[in-house]
Amino acid sequence: MMQYRDKKVAFGTLGCKLNFSETSTIARSFQEKGFTRVDFKEPADVYVINTCSVTDSADKKSRGLIRQATRQNPAAFVVVIGCYAQLKPEEAASIEGVDLILGANDKFNITKYLENLEKHNHSEVHGCTFQEMTAFHAASSFGDRTRSFLKVQDGCNYFCTYCTIPLARGKSRNPSIAELVTETRNLARQGIREINLTGVNIGDFGRSTGETFQDLLKSLEAVDEIARIRMGSVEPNLLTEEIIRMVAGSAKLAPHFHIPLQSGSDEVLELMKRKYDTALFRQRIDLIRHHLPDAFIGVDVIAGMNGETETLFQQAYQFIEGLDVSQLHAFPYSERANTRALEIDGVVPVQRRKERTQQLIQLSQQKLAGFYGRQLGKEAVVLFENQQDRRFAAGWTENYVRVKVPFQEQLLNQTVRVRLESVMEEGTLSAVLI
Repeated sequence: MMQYRDKKVAFGTLGCKLNFSETSTIARSFQEKGFTRVDFKEPADVYVINTCSVTDSADKKSRGLIRQATRQNPAAFVVVIGCYAQLKPEEAASIEGVDLILGANDKFNITKYLENLEKHNHSEVHGCTFQEMTAFHAASSFGDRTRSFLKVQDGCNYFCTYCTIPLARGKSRNPSIAELVTETRNLARQGIREINLTGVNIGDFGRSTGETFQDLLKSLEAVDEIARIRMGSVEPNLLTEEIIRMVAGSAKLAPHFHIPLQSGSDEVLELMKRKYDTALFRQRIDLIRHHLPDAFIGVDVIAGMNGETETLFQQAYQFIEGLDVSQLHAFPYSERANTRALEIDGVVPVQRRKERTQQLIQLSQQKLAGFYGRQLGKEAVVLFENQQDRRFAAGWTENYVRVKVPFQEQLLNQTVRVRLESVMEEGTLSAVLI
């Protein structure tokens, strides 16, 4: 068996939290083979780039990160994985210096393809089809943080007209609740205090096992070793009133919601083939605010989708402006190959997409400032993280407010009650310990 005790590996990751959890798991498989993990900016014998392909910008960033690796050490063995590798393997293979491209089914088995780390004359591609992506590969992150991203679900059955994620990750699937409870306890033994549930469509949990997302939350809540559980993005049609009430009555489930809206226009939502309308979305927001007035609510929005006229955008903007949410994650629409959105008439010029996105970003800044302002003077519980900076101890409240206090060693990896005092320049809040 090949020995890699004197070899270094570096990882570059783009995209969602799911990618970061998967990179962390893949990195551990390298360390088990004897590799030393180094920072991506350092010279390494192997570079692994976990890519994203949700937009044209993500594709560009992926190509840039690949080229960065080949420049840093032209002799290094370069591996490309992730959604860009799955959807555009030939494009990735055309980049000089790339040795190995692995699709979704092979990315967790990189070390099987390494051999003697000699550069290939041509990129070696191991892809798979959408239909072949049926296995669930467990993943979780841990290291110097007190929080872990725990992968609870993969794939998506929704096939929204603008999105290629189902083609990149396959159909919705998941492990059993029992397996996730075991993994959560393992993470707790590593010092993890907070679990962040991640996946492509986590509210759809249970497709593989006949269980439900609410069942999962109940079971993880019962794991005494974990102090806090934070949900990732949940579709509005899957964020039930029962789940919202459950969060409101829990000391462990964080009052932090990330809910994709994508458009505030019912006509555009229909073009997107989303599974809800604006009335349902508003009802979910109002329900959260009724039960959890201080909850953080983040919302995804796409600007400039094919068919989004000026009138429809203004309607969407006014709808979003009237929502009591905390922050918007706004993106310009990006054409994706093999999506039905390409068949929709009414292409919005790229510059106008950017302008609409900027309007939404400015609205988001106003909403976030208002949310922070409403938190001042209130008490909250902060989980302080391990960190290098010894000037401040920093962490997150249950409702996703970043907090800093003067450094004290005993605060690290602890949940501590504080009073929120003022907004600092970098967007965090200062606090005093109670």
